[in-house]
Amino acid sequence: MALLQTPEQVADACGDDPTWICRQVLESTDSEGWARASDVLVAKPAHILLIVIVAWVANRLLHRAIRRFTERIANPEAQERIQRLRRHAPDALQSHGPESLRSAARATTLSHLLRSVTTVVVWTIAGVMILGELGVALGPLIAGAGIAGVALGFGAQSLVKDFISGTFMLIEDQYGVGDIIDAGEASGTVEAVSLRTTRLRDVNGTVWHIPNGNILRIGNMSQQWARALLDVSLATDTDVDHAQDVIKRVADSVWNDPDWRGEILEEPEVWGVERLGPDAIVIRLVVKTKPSEQFTVMRELRRRLLEAFAVEGVEQPDPGRVVWVQRDAGTSQESEPTPE
Repeated sequence: MALLQTPEQVADACGDDPTWICRQVLESTDSEGWARASDVLVAKPAHILLIVIVAWVANRLLHRAIRRFTERIANPEAQERIQRLRRHAPDALQSHGPESLRSAARATTLSHLLRSVTTVVVWTIAGVMILGELGVALGPLIAGAGIAGVALGFGAQSLVKDFISGTFMLIEDQYGVGDIIDAGEASGTVEAVSLRTTRLRDVNGTVWHIPNGNILRIGNMSQQWARALLDVSLATDTDVDHAQDVIKRVADSVWNDPDWRGEILEEPEVWGVERLGPDAIVIRLVVKTKPSEQFTVMRELRRRLLEAFAVEGVEQPDPGRVVWVQRDAGTSQESEPTPE
């Protein structure tokens, strides 16, 4: 037969916030010892287990929701729906360039990042609740953690800056692994990107580790499309029209070559005379290429232009000039041509 207990007796045995199990044992046995033992051995472990189970389930559900969300973003049908919405949007909001080919990879990376953040948040909350169940005073603990966080924040400002910059770089898809970029500090091919640093390898093979917070601007030479730009120097007495015809034929031959057709996106353009100088005329040729392919296209164009100039008689600038050295008043002597 259950015995009725006064609130003071319940508070003495089970605390200010008595559990159901402690109250039932106290009423059944009228023993504060058994009530305290049941609270410590049964009620609190049961509550802790329940918190762990709820946190695990919530974490799994959040991970599944994030994965489905990012998969829908990377889905081609979703990309097409986004494009249809953009076509009905104001012109200032429309995207006039092709979609990034790394959209699926970026969605996967964002999925990993969001799942890591949700895991930390969920289990941090669960840990605080478990400490509360164990009787730890959370007020001083939170206050101490806040003070420690402020001190750590002052000491790790650059690290926080790196993480925030890396997050925005990732979300905005400013660059990715395999891109050729100019990061100010160094230029080269991106080998790895993390939330803290970016690793580049330049043309000399040197590996650069750049903190993301130090990157103030990015020049991406391999995103969406690229442009092979050649400034062809010719002798000052060159027939410009003839030279432009030769350059255009050579560029078109590369464009129509089956081995290069997939690398060049549009018909090459000869923009004409770019610069006039005392030693040379410069004619500019531009070719729109696939990302990161502009350098190989330029090398092929240079090789073919050299061969075509030799056949067509198009002369390039003389690499030397005549220097007159005055020996004394009224006399001079011609020296050998010296390279510029």
